[in-house]
Amino acid sequence: MAEPAPPGAPALDPVDEPFDAGIEDPALKSPLRALDGQRPDAPAWFEAAIAAPHERAHVEVAGARVEWLAWGEAGAPGLLLLHGNGANADWWRFTAPLVAAAGWRVAALSWSGMGNSDHRAAYSIPLFVAEALAVAEAAGLGARFAVAGHSFGGVPTAALAAEHGTRLARAIVIDTPFGRIGNRRPPRGPARPHRVYPTLAEALARFRWAPVQPSPNLWATDFIARSALKQVPGGFTWKFDPFLWEHFSFGDPTGWLAGAKVPMDYVWGEQSLLVAAGVVAEIRRLMPRTTRFVGIPEAHHHVMADQPLALVAVLKVLLQ
Repeated sequence: MAEPAPPGAPALDPVDEPFDAGIEDPALKSPLRALDGQRPDAPAWFEAAIAAPHERAHVEVAGARVEWLAWGEAGAPGLLLLHGNGANADWWRFTAPLVAAAGWRVAALSWSGMGNSDHRAAYSIPLFVAEALAVAEAAGLGARFAVAGHSFGGVPTAALAAEHGTRLARAIVIDTPFGRIGNRRPPRGPARPHRVYPTLAEALARFRWAPVQPSPNLWATDFIARSALKQVPGGFTWKFDPFLWEHFSFGDPTGWLAGAKVPMDYVWGEQSLLVAAGVVAEIRRLMPRTTRFVGIPEAHHHVMADQPLALVAVLKVLLQ
């Protein structure tokens, strides 16, 4: 998620104010400012993953073009990766190729209203489920495929597990605070268009995580921030639709959890503000009794940015 957070976005967290505008620590408030637009040094494995061959295409769903990326050989077992609020398919660029190298056909989409996908007049979970199924078909994930959804992406993951069990082989939820999602706070004010920043460096300096968290790997933070921006007349602005959440209703996704028709796993960051120990205990009561639970040490909410290699290792084991 980039700062500023969209007014009226769903309250996915148990903390008082995850988008706290009053934070003073510059490493939290603006982790990329000191770089002044320069790319930080990155480990060799990260650079190789980013450079890994992949496909980038679009599929039309209910009048909107939905972006998708794919890695790995067609015909291999399929895995669909679903991102969170305000994110996009490129958030998986440095983890997906590593999973694909283990013998998987991996695809990631950008939900409509996010990334390079089209914006809509209205959005819903059924629409996002349709987008997921269309991308799985377009990317050649096979008759049955696994799905892994991070944060907000865990909600359509649960819906797919309950309503399209014949298409799924397994559903993996990553740091989604089930049990808290339906309790939305009042909007912080009417949605408004994104600000346009004159330079890329100024735009990157405005990026921060939501919820606020440290940035142990600045190379991951920088890559993700760049993927969230687009060039427009006058400068750079965020890609995601600032009006997406104005008329979006989650309902209560716990029914999807109880009705899951495929094996499920739950992965969380052990330092996550959204999924503290008490939330995990609550989620254990909501998910099927056969669910496997895996906590990743030293990971906050954005697990793929904090502990990408640990996340890859966990996914490889769960997918076996």
